Amino acid sequence: MQMEFEPVIGLEVHAQLNTATKIFCGCSTAFGAPPNTHTCPVCLGMPGVLPVLNRKVVDFALRMALATHCAINSESRFARKNYFYPDLPKGYQISQYELPIAAGGWIEIQPGSDRKRIGINRIHMEEDAGKLIHDTLRPVSRVDFNRTGVPLIEIVSEPDLRSPEEAGAYLRQLRAIVRYLGICDGNLEEGSFRCDANVSIRPTGESAFGIRAELKNLNSFKHVEKALHYEINRQAEILREGGRVIQETRLWDPDRNRSTSMRGKEEAHDYRYFPDPDLLPLAIDAGWIESVRRELPELPEARRDRFMADYGLPAYDADLLTADRELADYFEICLMTFGTPKTVSNWIMGPLLGLLNTSGTPITASPVAPENLGRLLQLIEDGVISGKIAKTVFDEMAVSGGAPDDIVKKRGLVQVSDTARIESAVDKVMNENATEVQAYRAGKTKLLGFFVGQVMRQTGGKANPKMVNDVLKSKLVG
Repeated sequence: MQMEFEPVIGLEVHAQLNTATKIFCGCSTAFGAPPNTHTCPVCLGMPGVLPVLNRKVVDFALRMALATHCAINSESRFARKNYFYPDLPKGYQISQYELPIAAGGWIEIQPGSDRKRIGINRIHMEEDAGKLIHDTLRPVSRVDFNRTGVPLIEIVSEPDLRSPEEAGAYLRQLRAIVRYLGICDGNLEEGSFRCDANVSIRPTGESAFGIRAELKNLNSFKHVEKALHYEINRQAEILREGGRVIQETRLWDPDRNRSTSMRGKEEAHDYRYFPDPDLLPLAIDAGWIESVRRELPELPEARRDRFMADYGLPAYDADLLTADRELADYFEICLMTFGTPKTVSNWIMGPLLGLLNTSGTPITASPVAPENLGRLLQLIEDGVISGKIAKTVFDEMAVSGGAPDDIVKKRGLVQVSDTARIESAVDKVMNENATEVQAYRAGKTKLLGFFVGQVMRQTGGKANPKMVNDVLKSKLVG
């Protein structure tokens, strides 16, 4: 019988903080500037310079610690992580090692029907390295130091994840939290939210951990899940053939859907950590923590539960709407104009997100304002327009950004609810389709849809559908 294995996964997530300046100097953190224009002697590690800690970085790290139920250390300190790489001008990275700012937290995920708690081992602050740009035409690499010194927090999970799908759910929840907190934009493509994965496997039922590999270059949720599936299968194949998994760092190649060995996995002693002599220990008192706690927004899990309890939304709707803070805000603004939550949810998850996904437009730039969508739904509720006409109006709103009332008036789309006009249209349709009338009266009641379609055609699609159905049923009885 083939041996079955269980994966053991832990994730190290780096979140770039939304501060205006770097962690230890006054250089800008803005993305997209020409290479080496956001640098100074401090972030370039020139002799004789001294780093000065950006207080906003600590505030943001505290927000994340509180949001993930971590214990905050009253004293933490920075350390030098020593290694050589061309994009690291000082020859070391300022990070935190033995005394991080926070530890021992957790978040909950729901990859299936049940929730699962995933432990947070630690959260620490550190500076980012630079970026190497490789020339595709010549064997030349250039270095851009703009990113050097940009503030990061690293969130290290416990090895509590047991599948690639759980890892994906954990990352999505973590990204939602940093975006709700306003501390990171969560942009995977620009590298402001990135992940390294540690994965090992063990025979099902055993408690001891196997030999782990670290996966790097994971810049999307899809790539994380694909890379983990590949690595789990790679290790299982090695063990089934009697081989031995080695501890190493591997690079994920998304174009070839495979990982390749990069280097042997480093341990802490390889970096020769020691306390940074230029930075004093960081003392955080209870008053500082409480001032940050008071500023915390409603977080995605709490908002999800509230959407279900207060608005009666199913779990699927609540999950989707609260995954993004701006989308949840849009929903609640729309409700101020039209107060039927499930109808609003259906229109947001259907036509609106379909429109935005097709064009690649974020919800914050939606051409259909939430107040206008709410007003459109109110026009349907009031019988001014039909649901079919509403889709035409919505399409016009998506192009022009106009208000639904103006579009309905300008294009003459007001629904026909005049009984006399509808009865006249019904009489005309029945006279022109006498054979179908006789068939209906003989028991072929499914022909009702045919008659409704004909009446709607007669009225240019403007007749009130409910009134059309009522009049037809009355007249077709004979």
